Amino acid sequence: MSTVTDQPTPRPYRSHLRPACLQCRRRKSRCQQQEGITSSTCQMCHVYGTDCEFPPSPRSAGRAPLNPGKVQKSYRTPQSNTPCRREPLASAKVHVSVPQSQGGGIGASCSPPTSTTSSSGPKVVLDPHNTHLMLALDSPEDEDNSHIIGPAVTNDTQVLADYLSSEPSIHERMIRVVKPRPGAQVGQMPRPTMAGGLRKPVIFTAVRKRPYGLSPRQTAPLQKYQIVEKMLEPWTSKLIDLYFQKVNICFPLLDEVSFKHQFNTARDRISPALLSVLYAHSMIFWKTSPELPSQYCPDSRFIWNQATETLFSELHISPGISTIIAIILNVGGRPTTSMIMNEIQLGAAVSLAQSLGLNRDPVDWNISMPEKCLRMKIWWALVVHDKWLSLAYGTPPQIKRYQYDVPDPSLEYLTGKDASEAQIAAASVFIGLVTLTGVLDKYLEHVYDLNQGRDQDSSQTSLDLELSLGQWEDSLSDDVRRIITRGNNLHIPGAANLRLAYLSTVLLRRRIELDIEKQEDAVPGDALTNRYIQVRRAAEEIVLLVQELEEIHLSDFWLPVSAFAFTSAMTFLLRCALETENTAGGLAQSASLKLAKNLIDSLQSHQQNSGWDLGDLCLAQYGEVVERLQTADSPSATVPEFQQLMMSSDVPMIDELFPNLWDMF
Repeated sequence: MSTVTDQPTPRPYRSHLRPACLQCRRRKSRCQQQEGITSSTCQMCHVYGTDCEFPPSPRSAGRAPLNPGKVQKSYRTPQSNTPCRREPLASAKVHVSVPQSQGGGIGASCSPPTSTTSSSGPKVVLDPHNTHLMLALDSPEDEDNSHIIGPAVTNDTQVLADYLSSEPSIHERMIRVVKPRPGAQVGQMPRPTMAGGLRKPVIFTAVRKRPYGLSPRQTAPLQKYQIVEKMLEPWTSKLIDLYFQKVNICFPLLDEVSFKHQFNTARDRISPALLSVLYAHSMIFWKTSPELPSQYCPDSRFIWNQATETLFSELHISPGISTIIAIILNVGGRPTTSMIMNEIQLGAAVSLAQSLGLNRDPVDWNISMPEKCLRMKIWWALVVHDKWLSLAYGTPPQIKRYQYDVPDPSLEYLTGKDASEAQIAAASVFIGLVTLTGVLDKYLEHVYDLNQGRDQDSSQTSLDLELSLGQWEDSLSDDVRRIITRGNNLHIPGAANLRLAYLSTVLLRRRIELDIEKQEDAVPGDALTNRYIQVRRAAEEIVLLVQELEEIHLSDFWLPVSAFAFTSAMTFLLRCALETENTAGGLAQSASLKLAKNLIDSLQSHQQNSGWDLGDLCLAQYGEVVERLQTADSPSATVPEFQQLMMSSDVPMIDELFPNLWDMF
């Protein structure tokens, strides 16, 4: 048997001394060195144009140190296009620095460029100070995930970590300690928590990513992803561009430069579920893009079904940070088709995010800035979807404010130094949306509190609700304040969605105040009448916004749960009309019913002229109801109570009144 030298030699067939490269293993092809050519690339990789990567040798392979959420393992620079070295991957060790003041904690070095490897990628160079760097999203082939250790045993585990710090081979496999970074100035104290106490270290341990017996690359999800990609070729790159132009600028999740670089150079390293859902998410903007064919548009419903199946397969086989992002895009996809599945997926994403420690503030952690930004962006997106889905679906939120300490977003974490004015304006709108979600959370606590004391001061409750919204308005910049109070600057990406979210919050506050007033006043009086007027004006603001929307606004970014703002406003307008009018003639001339009719007409116009889908739910539920109430036969007939109207034998059953209620989900 020939000896292995440093010079590249043809690889013997079925050689155990020089195993086949990873790409040839996947292709099940013979891996041979190119004869007569001094190159680190085998013949098949040279033909296919792929990186020639080799697995670690059995003697030198080891488990890489843990990183929070497996998010710091494989950075790629946009300029990196050189072929990989023809050597075992395990030869590139991850270097970590342990600050002297941090005992035995393991922290990623932030000073020199750092070499690192992943379980399925080549050796690359990290430079945390490069703003274009972005962590490569976790690969389905990764064996382990980092799982946070609960506060109940953190102190015990830290003692064990300090003891095992003298045994790096054991320590790196078991425990990863992330401690708050020391102050930059001498004598500077660590940043305190919201409760006033000092921040404690966060400890992670390794857990198996996949169930036993499952291989990392399952055939079924890959086939579904390939079906989606084949249907969308050659426009996949255009859809990626469309996502960053329309969605990511308003609801930031991914870094555009680094994601596009990885998409173009190492697409197979990106989660198939993430790519499939991202394609499906962008389909809603197909007809508004001049770069995509207007005469042809693939079946978006079929693509959504394939993408969702790929996502559920990955959630079962190899969940990770990419899975959370895919779920966020799936839940935020339009049109809404499954309320139940959205709630199930969001619950899974919240649980997975908490297990990866995304609910903890990473600002003071000794990790790179791209990792911090990604962790915080994912958590902000989860909070926004959790609270607004709670309002829309009528179920309590799954995230509690006292269970996370991630700070509110700021321009520092959302925009770069070379950001355009449009990007800065869109980031300001997103900051307003996240902080408004915090106000909504306070309202939801009141709505879902089943143990409210009878002796609770209702006037103080109303004052607290009004004060929280007023303080939020005062905290906004001038441009964003004009968006929510006057409806100006709606051309800013995401501004129309923020305006509707604000009006929905105002409507919720007015309805809470109305319910409190009805509980206090046994006999209706002027105060109760005034509350009705206030709620109707809040609903009228939503109607006016819909009437003022133009094509540029309709083709902008919208949260799919915004559709429930129209059903909420419509429900109150019909309730107000039925409770304040006693005859059918008076009902037909009711101001509330006229507003309801205006809302239906505007939504129908947007649906027919622009294909706007957010009004479909309201039209399906209330279009026919409003029409029947306006065409009353007898003007002098007495109008029954709302409950009697629903149960009367002369009126169709609720399934007949709302024929497509469940078909929409």
